[in-house]
Parts: sequence; C-alpha cells; structure tokens
Amino acid sequence: MARTARKGWAMAGMAALMLANIVAPAHAANWLEKNFWLPNDKFSGNLPACTEPLALGTISNHFAETERLYWKNAGNIVSYSNVREIADKPWGEGFVPRRYCSATIVTNDTKKHTLYYSIIEDGGWQSLTWGVEWCIADYDREFAYAPNCKMARP
Repeated sequence: MARTARKGWAMAGMAALMLANIVAPAHAANWLEKNFWLPNDKFSGNLPACTEPLALGTISNHFAETERLYWKNAGNIVSYSNVREIADKPWGEGFVPRRYCSATIVTNDTKKHTLYYSIIEDGGWQSLTWGVEWCIADYDREFAYAPNCKMARP
C-alpha cells in the first residue's frame, strides 16, 4: 500500500513540475551561466597547409582502421596526388577557422578516388590542437556526408 502511495506522489510531483515548466515564463541565462565554462573564442587562425604530412597520415590511418574494423576490408590509401586548397575560413573571422582541401588518392585496389577534408583549429583531442575531418566519395557508405561528400566541402 505504501509503495503505491509513494508512486502516486512521485507521479503527481512530476506532473506539477512539467506543468510549472509549461506555465512559467523562460528566463535568460545570467552572467555566470553565459560565461563560466565557455572556451576562449579568440582563434589564432594558424592552420597547417593541405599538404601537412600529419593530416594526411591521420586520414590514412583512420581510413585503414575504419575499413578493417567496420567493413572487414583491407583497404589502404597508397598515394596522394593533386592535393590542393579549396577554401580557407570561408565563413569569416567569427567562426572556427577551417581550411578545406581536396586530393586524388589511390587505394590498394589501384582505383582513384576523390578525397575531401578540412583541417580545423581546436578540432583535435580535447581541442588542444587542430583536427581533421574527411570524406572519400566512393567510401561514404553510411552517407554521413551525402550526397557525394558534399557536406564535407565548404
């Protein structure tokens, strides 16, 4: 009997809380809520070039690991060519700096593919360094950047 009474009171309390959230007006965040945990938004804008060996190596390693673990495929990137910059900070200074690049790659099955990638300031591990996001048009099997890696470009 006591158990059902407690359950009833809990349900009534939850209903009252939900009703209070619907009826009560929303309040703006105070100064502490706005500024307590926000990172510094002043970016240096210093990004490595598209030909940065560490960026290309990261793409090669992640591609091989993804193919092996998720697709049970022994795919590897054998070579890069025609590496070029597509855009640098295309949305202006108020946004996280990104350098957009493209390249032609050859995989171990001797086929050529187009690679699109971006180098992002504070996009690495715990925002301590720059990071890389990438998409290979013929290998976007889960359509994360569909269609045809369009969402990986500026």
